[in-house]
Amino acid sequence: MKPELQPDELDDERLLVEAAQRDPGRFADLYERNFDRVYAYVARRLRDRSQAEDVVSEVFHHALANLGKFEWRGVPFCAWLYRIAANAIADRFEKRGKELGAPDETEAAVNDDVERRALLSQLVNGLPPEQRRVIVQRFVEQRTIKEIARAMQRSEGAVKQLQFRALQALRARMEDAHA
Repeated sequence: MKPELQPDELDDERLLVEAAQRDPGRFADLYERNFDRVYAYVARRLRDRSQAEDVVSEVFHHALANLGKFEWRGVPFCAWLYRIAANAIADRFEKRGKELGAPDETEAAVNDDVERRALLSQLVNGLPPEQRRVIVQRFVEQRTIKEIARAMQRSEGAVKQLQFRALQALRARMEDAHA
């Protein structure tokens, strides 16, 4: 899923990306900012720590090597990293399937997951700003209701209501998309 950042956070991230494109030594800032998210994404799919560490290493190596090709489109940098990770995982499953001589159903499952996440990301982007902010902070950044309420200067009840309405809207939109 593509994480949604607030406009000022997107500006900060865009500046970090541009700085790293000019000076690869600055890539460390992007690495630090995104490592936990990418590792969690990969680890959930591979369920093997050693393989997850290898894939995450590949992701950041690939990202650094291709940073000059990255084009800022107002989307969090992590979305690009997720795409690289999904491709690395699919490549790993494909290679394993060929080695075993078995059909690669896992690759299809990974690709379906990537497509589902892309759709969900688009749907989240279509939510009203406050609902989108709650969903991203709650499920992407994995913040608590209390932390979100404090950051938004709203009551916990108001944040819960925003989350509930956003999830209802997303559920309905997902059903429409699959109809």
